[in-house]
Amino acid sequence: MKTRRLLAFLLVVTTLFASSCTTNDKNQAPKGPKNVIVLIGDGMGPAQVYALLLTSQEKTAFERFPYSGFSITKSASNEITDSAAGGSAIANGTKTNNGVVGMDPDSIPVPSMLEIFAEQGKKTGVVVTCSVTHATPADFIAHNITRKDNEGIALEISEKEGLNVLFGGGKKYFTERKDGVDLISKMWEKGWNIYDSLPQIEDNNARTMVLACRKHLDAAPQRGDFLPKATAKAIEMLDNENGFFLMVEGSQIDFAGHANDSTTLVEEMIDFNNTLNVVLDYAEKDGNTLVVVTADHETGGLSIIDPDGKYTRTDFNFSTGSHSAVFVPVFSYGPGAERFSGIMDNTEIISKIMEIAK
Repeated sequence: MKTRRLLAFLLVVTTLFASSCTTNDKNQAPKGPKNVIVLIGDGMGPAQVYALLLTSQEKTAFERFPYSGFSITKSASNEITDSAAGGSAIANGTKTNNGVVGMDPDSIPVPSMLEIFAEQGKKTGVVVTCSVTHATPADFIAHNITRKDNEGIALEISEKEGLNVLFGGGKKYFTERKDGVDLISKMWEKGWNIYDSLPQIEDNNARTMVLACRKHLDAAPQRGDFLPKATAKAIEMLDNENGFFLMVEGSQIDFAGHANDSTTLVEEMIDFNNTLNVVLDYAEKDGNTLVVVTADHETGGLSIIDPDGKYTRTDFNFSTGSHSAVFVPVFSYGPGAERFSGIMDNTEIISKIMEIAK
């Protein structure tokens, strides 16, 4: 009888302990990341990344990422995407036609992850080295049937709610307009602080736009360290207890690819690498930031060849002045980063981010 009572007691204790552990596990279930940073190397294929590795004397930022994969980039209309359709697919998870910004093939606006996160109460920002009205930044901020409508995209930016920080170029589309409207003056009236350079920023809490040049910034290294510094400043301004979303583009990797300019390409990759180190340093210290790095497409059809057939030296070989249809890389770090390994469509990136960030 005593043995039966002892066994019954042990069974009850074991059940209660198991129940307690289950409850604790549920209470301690990992939450999604507070912050999300997406970096896009425009035109950056696998060969562009390897070109950096070949020419770098130090360990690159790409080697700091614990997970990597590949993304399929074709658009709704073409096997080879342009930046508008490729960026839209990343931003909103919908395949669209080449040239279309933030809309589906039927010209219906689709909300971007920036807009979704803003609706959730997070601060948001965009940092680029091209005009802020260019295809990729526009994909995250605007909705337009054509990427060529820079003035229309600038107008939408000027009216945008939920955008806190915007750094890049393109001042002409706000001030030298066909309709004669000075959008910068109107944005000041709405509470924006607008400057020509990063050091002019005075209030980290104000909605802030820096238009550092009339159109696109100079190529690297002529523009200096604008991208890593602008990224660091954006993080500083966006960091808050509710979290933030930031999109950063290494815009001119693409420009160098179109020009088949290997020297500038490597310089742009170095600049992007320096920016990645800024982001990863923050993410490592913060511990609650998801970082995803990818590209909208590859530009230049770059390959790294053996020109002599003797395995003694390498040469950069461009096969086109346009885009190609090859995979582009995906790198990830932080909470949920393991979800970005393997082969994925570019439309899956936002769905993975949103699932992780619930």
